[in-house]
Amino acid sequence: MIAATTCVAVLWEGGPTWARYVLAGVAVAVAACMVVAFLIGPAARYLSGERARLTEAERNQMTVTERIEALSSARHTLIQAATGLVVIGGVAFTALGLWYTARTVETAQESQITDRYTKAVEQLGSAKEDVRLGGIYALQRLAADSPRDKETIRNVLAAFVRNRDFCIAPTGQVRLSKACTVTDRQALVAIPLSRPGADVYAALTIAPTFAKQATDSNILIAGLADYSWVRFPRADLLGAYLPDTNLRGAHLNGADLRYANLSNAYIPNADLRVADLRLADLRESDLRGTDLGGADLRLANLANADLREANLRDGYLSGADLSGAYLSNANLVGVDLRGAYLDGAYVGGADLRGADLRDIHGITGQQIRTVAFVDSTTQF
Repeated sequence: MIAATTCVAVLWEGGPTWARYVLAGVAVAVAACMVVAFLIGPAARYLSGERARLTEAERNQMTVTERIEALSSARHTLIQAATGLVVIGGVAFTALGLWYTARTVETAQESQITDRYTKAVEQLGSAKEDVRLGGIYALQRLAADSPRDKETIRNVLAAFVRNRDFCIAPTGQVRLSKACTVTDRQALVAIPLSRPGADVYAALTIAPTFAKQATDSNILIAGLADYSWVRFPRADLLGAYLPDTNLRGAHLNGADLRYANLSNAYIPNADLRVADLRLADLRESDLRGTDLGGADLRLANLANADLREANLRDGYLSGADLSGAYLSNANLVGVDLRGAYLDGAYVGGADLRGADLRDIHGITGQQIRTVAFVDSTTQF
């Protein structure tokens, strides 16, 4: 009976949870009764010295009182032991109940998180900006409450940004931002700056806070907020918080990125022509092959940045920190590097013809002449 009841309680997966617990409790109660009966019967006699049925002679040697006292003493000892077992069983049952309660609460919380996530994502599709903004902040709060969902939320916010860049025509319109079609530098800078919508800007700067840190480069890139190939020409991104972002191939030409944080960003082959990056933080960013022609990088922090084969032609880098930066084979023709810090920078193969290198720090003119391309117009 006990075995059957226990099997039903364990194997009855489709049945109600309360019914399974009742069956398990019945099995435990029956088993406990049988144990108690055994303890106060055969076990008690055994402990009292009665190893087998007493013979008539043995019975005559013991008085009735002695036999009763011996049996009672043994039973008392066993009852105390049984009481201890009951207490232990009660503690175990209480612990099991607490575990079940915790599981129930956890399941309820997971269900609540799923509901919150679904509602927040639905808000992102609203036609009203304030509703979309509310959905973005709801996802930010959800990421704080459920850390394991950070990656999913980061990807959702990044996709939201990519689908709302300046060069995707709004619903019902076919006209794009003028900055998306202009190629001439002077014409581009003449176009007024445009600020992304409050919802887009919020998503743009919140998603990087959920970046996944890793040492392996492939895993690291996959763990960044993915803004690859996004287009925000002539965007007003003053002071934008964009560290640990994937901006591969992004079009940020003519954008205002003063004071922006782009540290540890992955920005290869991007378009940053005539962008304003004064005092921007670009430490350890990957800018290989990026077009920074005519960009203003005065006083920017480019320490340990990778600028190999980047185009910085006619750019402004005076006072910039390029210590430890990789400038191998970079185009630095006509660049203003006055007062720049080049301690430990790698300039092998860099084209510095016509560049202004007066008052640079960390490297001598002779060292530059030995490894880089210079001409009579290069100023030292």
